[in-house]
Amino acid sequence: MTSIYVAAGSNVEPLANLQRALRELGKHYRLHVSPAYQNKSVGFEGEDFINLVVGFESDDTLERVIAHLHEAEAACGRHRDAPKWAPRTMDLDLLLYGDLICNEPTLKLPRADLLKRSYMLRPMAELAPNVRHPVVCKTMRELWNQFEDADHAMTRIELRL
Repeated sequence: MTSIYVAAGSNVEPLANLQRALRELGKHYRLHVSPAYQNKSVGFEGEDFINLVVGFESDDTLERVIAHLHEAEAACGRHRDAPKWAPRTMDLDLLLYGDLICNEPTLKLPRADLLKRSYMLRPMAELAPNVRHPVVCKTMRELWNQFEDADHAMTRIELRL
């Protein structure tokens, strides 16, 4: 079994879309869900995002996991050709697939944003504080405690599943 972690975020009907995405992923995996946080959009002007991290164990191949992520995004109305820095009905970003390090043109693992974005790192550190980052070899708790922008405005919100 491989431990897999995915960042989930939405700023278009975010509560409904996060619930929908988790239901879709829950058809395939037994999910563990971090607390959810509301924060300002990054990279463009738009409504606030709600972000969280989900973790699960699976024997699925990397390709199969990615296919399930894309199916869940599509169920939320996400179009694969949408602009990168724009409002999102659902954005599911694979953060870690076990300790796999991948540097392909279309896939980088672990996801570099995990070390740069508080809305990914904080919920990841809360969900899996003792998981080690396969490149920097520090735990998520250590990474969050050292995070330079740890005061980034994020408001914890209740997400009913």
